[in-house]
Amino acid sequence: MSDSSGLAGRAAVVTGGGRGVGAEVARLLAADGASVLVAARTSSEIERVAMELRAAGANVSSTTCDVSDPGAVDRLATCAREALGRIDILVNNAGVATAAPLSRTTLEEWNRIMAINATGAFLCMRAFLPGMLERRWGRVVSVASTLALTGYRYTAAYTASKHALLGLTRAVAAEAAAHGVTVNAICPSYLDTRMTEETLTRITARTGRSREEALEAVTGQNPQKRLIAPQEVAAAVVYLCSDAAASVNGAALVIDGGELRR
Repeated sequence: MSDSSGLAGRAAVVTGGGRGVGAEVARLLAADGASVLVAARTSSEIERVAMELRAAGANVSSTTCDVSDPGAVDRLATCAREALGRIDILVNNAGVATAAPLSRTTLEEWNRIMAINATGAFLCMRAFLPGMLERRWGRVVSVASTLALTGYRYTAAYTASKHALLGLTRAVAAEAAAHGVTVNAICPSYLDTRMTEETLTRITARTGRSREEALEAVTGQNPQKRLIAPQEVAAAVVYLCSDAAASVNGAALVIDGGELRR
């Protein structure tokens, strides 16, 4: 791993850590000296990330967890304490996306999206924040979306879940502010990840557009006309976890190429 030691001695839990942004966050936290527990629903993915980072000399563990399940989050907290001792950093990255007109958004789908994207972060914060407050040092970073700050057609459930996540972030940030703990959100636009690839597939199936046309429609929201790389979000997470960001609290750090500033 890197010789950097900005987070040496710190211990982090990363949900949704098996691929995409979560895997990159785990890599960069480990490279900066942190011990890391990666969690996700798919055991093969998180174990692959853990094995890769252990081979590079990092202290990385893995465990399965469905963050929408309170019992699973309780087990995650127990596993984290057994593997790492205390937890200084929580990265809420687990999430799912869907797209449909409101009239075709079922209550079942609405509840699923809210349970993973918003309630999952609540459960994880509730599990790990008390120890941070007691030790008077901690970092909570949640990966939200530009849709936490605006809204587009056919994204009612996803947009509502990300608005809820940002509201949760701001409320908990106010609670934690006097105790050496910061709570922030990162709001990227469309990412170069499997989730976006699945979105492109849905667009082509629904509209008959080619993949290239679907990609152009997605990236058209970004003035830079590109997808955001997972590494860009991971670098922002590491910054928010550092001592340099000690006064950044309750923030929504936007990574969108200028999408929301046009």
